[in-house]
Amino acid sequence: MTVVGIDDSDSRERGMCTTYVAARIAERLRREGAEVSRILLVRLNPAVKYKTRGNAALAIHTDCASDVVFSYARELLEELAETDDERTNPGLVAADHDPTAVPEAVGRFALEAIRDHLEIDDAAGLIDECGYRSWSAGNGRGRIGALAAVGAWAALSPRIEWTYEYISYREPERWGTPREVDAESVFAAAAEGYPDVWDTVDRGEGEAVCVPHTPGPILHGIRGDDPDAVRTVARRIDCEPVASSRLFVTNQGTDVHLRNARDADEEIVDGWAYRVDGRVVSPPETRRGGHVFVTLELESADADESDDSSEGGENGRRLECAAFEPTKRFRDRVRALRVGDRITACGEVARGTLKLEKFAVRDLVRIERVTPACPDCDRTMESAGRDQGYRCRTCKTTAPGKVERPLERALEGGWYEVPPCARRHVAKPLIRGGFDGQVHPER
Repeated sequence: MTVVGIDDSDSRERGMCTTYVAARIAERLRREGAEVSRILLVRLNPAVKYKTRGNAALAIHTDCASDVVFSYARELLEELAETDDERTNPGLVAADHDPTAVPEAVGRFALEAIRDHLEIDDAAGLIDECGYRSWSAGNGRGRIGALAAVGAWAALSPRIEWTYEYISYREPERWGTPREVDAESVFAAAAEGYPDVWDTVDRGEGEAVCVPHTPGPILHGIRGDDPDAVRTVARRIDCEPVASSRLFVTNQGTDVHLRNARDADEEIVDGWAYRVDGRVVSPPETRRGGHVFVTLELESADADESDDSSEGGENGRRLECAAFEPTKRFRDRVRALRVGDRITACGEVARGTLKLEKFAVRDLVRIERVTPACPDCDRTMESAGRDQGYRCRTCKTTAPGKVERPLERALEGGWYEVPPCARRHVAKPLIRGGFDGQVHPER
């Protein structure tokens, strides 16, 4: 067996897509009589600043000899990669062994590429140490993703349930022109395929999420848990002629990028994505641009969950969380939080702020303390002075302090998520299941 990893062939402005290059390599191998057991689409750390869009690397698993595959892959990368863009730095790595037989260091490298930030020298040194064939252009950054793709099958198979994406490609002469896709057929096909097929459309925003807006070769990409289901949905879409299609095995929709911050004293690092537990200690605030911010006091792993105090602590570590404007209706979920609520929050940290991808309500404040009303005239009492309770100036009635009142809440216990239009490729949709609580999926 041979594993060939490739990365960084596309450009934000000029188009192209590394999945297309991988599909072309696989087709070349098929014509030459080789078997391709799978093409792996690996989403790496979405916080990496050098990414083009979804930060994907590709691996081809084949029975073809490594030197032959390497030659085909290099030829197609040199032909197709948009290297006129100085930010496009393609890389290629070929490993002459089964995808499960990678050295332990390569498996660790793959997981780090999904959760951390790596340097070109990290990849180059490990490639040499393993004796892998490699090629790169530009500054060679593409070797990071290419090596990670080589190690991904071994590193991730024990951790995740792989998902699938069926990508259909445009005829080359249509690249860069508006896509002709019938939206009604997309929504109908998405309804038929749901829930095995997800993130095809965003019904709340009326958007066909599966159809990109970039100038590259992709016509549409259908994601889901079942390979036959994603193929079926793709074939039900009325659209311009499809030049070719390919099924990819992928870590999309798995949350494998998240780290558990198990202790309130653990350092929270920019550029990493976390799952944290905490209590709301500031009212949600909508700031300029429509972004919604809320602050958590982080809890340690051994926090007493029986503590239902509605007041946030004063000495714990705090983390600002944000639902940015592109998350649309999800912001209303964040606005519905109140001081004292206990939640689990998931997302990437940037500039000290966690960008929310989803959160789970663990405990809601159900009682609020309010100024009492006069029992005679039902008007709200006024303060009688510091530490002197309240009084009604009209009726002269008094009360010793605030009173408790049941609080109506718009939220329920369980998980809430950003809508499909705002979901990162690697983030797990709630409809996939496996969450520790009730789920409230967006679709």
